[in-house]
Amino acid sequence: MISPPATTAAGASGLDAIRDNPAEAVLGFDFDGTLAPIVADPAAARAHPRAAATLARLAPLVGSLVIITGRPAATAVEYGGFDGLDGLVVLGQYGRERWESGVLTAPEPPPGVAEVRAKLPEVLEASGAPPETYVEDKGQALAVHTRRCAEPEKAFQRLRGIMAALAERTGLVVEPGRYVLELRPPGMDKGQALRSHLAERGRTPSAVLFAGDDLGDLAAYDAIEALRAEGVPGVKVCSASTEVTVLAERADVTVDGPEGVVAFLESMINDLS
Repeated sequence: MISPPATTAAGASGLDAIRDNPAEAVLGFDFDGTLAPIVADPAAARAHPRAAATLARLAPLVGSLVIITGRPAATAVEYGGFDGLDGLVVLGQYGRERWESGVLTAPEPPPGVAEVRAKLPEVLEASGAPPETYVEDKGQALAVHTRRCAEPEKAFQRLRGIMAALAERTGLVVEPGRYVLELRPPGMDKGQALRSHLAERGRTPSAVLFAGDDLGDLAAYDAIEALRAEGVPGVKVCSASTEVTVLAERADVTVDGPEGVVAFLESMINDLS
């Protein structure tokens, strides 16, 4: 039996559907905070030590594995140790980029990204942002991190409105997360990316699971709930933390961070093998 079990009837039905027909099930995952522990330096993030091996064991048992992340797809592959992992699709930049079987496809970023890149240092200085504020350039987006600041929550809240105004002026949107404000192109979120991935497969899945930890993953939860309304069983898994609690309130299965996610998948493998 998959452990921990779902705490909702809909989640239990979703796990049963995966167990009954795993070959047509689609399993989706966020990266940071779900497969990889959150760290102060985004460049130092690496997947849980058992994550890649666990996904490699799971891939032949299910219809599709997909990682949907705000990271560039190539970065998630590198930091996850996923290169060479057959059966895995990585959708980076909230679905704007795609990696599969070593092939990366990515569009040119809209001009607003270059404008934000040029303006951001001046805007941060004028706003009185703490010197520990860190800007991560993702190519298709820019992320402002406050985790290194002495008072990360205070810095985050101070910059939230300022970043929203800058995004509006440059035609971008702000995606808030765990002490991070990401300025990215509009028109794609993790829910849309998940639905697009399902559409590409061209057939109705037996069930869809998505595991996440942060506010950006709520769109994927919304997609799971919409799929349920269409008759497709679904499971929402929360990689829990003390920093974000809203996902746990909506989840069918709650586990303790990336270690809990990997243990949950290992239990699923044992149940399906």
